[in-house]
Amino acid sequence: MSPSSLDATPRPAIATLVLLASLYCAQGLPSGLIAHSLPVLLRQHGVDLALIGLLKLLALPWLLKVLWAPWVDRLASPRLGHHRGWILPLQGGIALLLGGLALLSPAVLFGSQLPLLLGLLLLINLAASTQDIATDGLTVRLLPERWRGLGNSLQVGGYKIGMLLSGSGLLLAVDWLGWNLAVGLLALLLLVSLIPIWRFPEAQRLPYRPALAEPAGPGLLLRHYRGLLAQPGMLLWLAVVLSFKLGDALGSPMIKPMLVDQGWSYADLGLLTLISSLAGIGGALLGGLLYARLGTLRALLLFGALQALGIAAMALLVQAGGDHELVYSVALFEQIADGMSTVALFAAMMRQCRPEHEGADFTLQASAQLLLGGLVGALSGVLAKALGYSGLFLSAGLLGVLVLGVVLVYPRRGVR
Repeated sequence: MSPSSLDATPRPAIATLVLLASLYCAQGLPSGLIAHSLPVLLRQHGVDLALIGLLKLLALPWLLKVLWAPWVDRLASPRLGHHRGWILPLQGGIALLLGGLALLSPAVLFGSQLPLLLGLLLLINLAASTQDIATDGLTVRLLPERWRGLGNSLQVGGYKIGMLLSGSGLLLAVDWLGWNLAVGLLALLLLVSLIPIWRFPEAQRLPYRPALAEPAGPGLLLRHYRGLLAQPGMLLWLAVVLSFKLGDALGSPMIKPMLVDQGWSYADLGLLTLISSLAGIGGALLGGLLYARLGTLRALLLFGALQALGIAAMALLVQAGGDHELVYSVALFEQIADGMSTVALFAAMMRQCRPEHEGADFTLQASAQLLLGGLVGALSGVLAKALGYSGLFLSAGLLGVLVLGVVLVYPRRGVR
């Protein structure tokens, strides 16, 4: 697509932006509950640390969703619409599950009924991860290429807002209102956020095109992903996806441990996390707007360079934890750059999605990037111990610069 045709593409309607923001915010609500609120609440009720650590296993559906994503692309509701037919019952089901948790006493739920809690949380993650496939597919189809950066700004920003509401927000609400009412309000918020997708006439605006899709029979999984990998330049593009955020994945897990070693309290870190998360949301919004002007290649290179600089700058904070102004300046810059680079990568990933394969094609790319990033991040502590914090952050920044070479190698016909 030429720059002139991109410039002529009108910005999506406000209703479209509200629809996407509501869906991605809703996805962040159960994630914040599981990742941030429940570990605190469980520990307050005396649950063993080993059991609290098992909460990480509840995220397995997010890694395994690539196995059933092709069926989400293939099976469509004639009455509700393709993606809407998945999103409405799944998000409604999550709200009902949270409503069930709100009816139970926390003393019982975190005690004798702990297995029930873990089972319900696993169901919530299974529904949320499947809804994510349908939501990503809807986003790819709904947004013109130029404005997919803005769409991914809403994805990153909405998800983080949802996590803040169900993380820090829920902990505050539990203190004020108690467990039952606080979780009940969370379930109600999920139901309210269904209004935009309920009103969206998907069957009329984005009719399902079964002629472009494989039949939903045996071998669908293999056929689907084999077709994706057979696209021209796809293997090299996957190298971009896998490598683009490796520097950040390597360095970011050690930021908070470094500050703890320099005497930062939990309250100090909580405030820093809140403010830097808000900065990351702002970075995502800025990145989406700039992506529309820069195009894919320049956005990836520029935002990737800022991402590398941000993680390398963390080396300035070693032995400087007492300088709160410096810490906030570097942390906010790093989060803004991270938001911008994430938006550019996700928008570029959407370009590789085939018609009527959008949800699963995007899911495969996102899952591969998440898995490798997690494995690299697991090595961060080992490298910090061997190289020191400064050596780790500088090495992560250098890695972030080197991987930009993969972006430059990728054919210009694939990235502009």
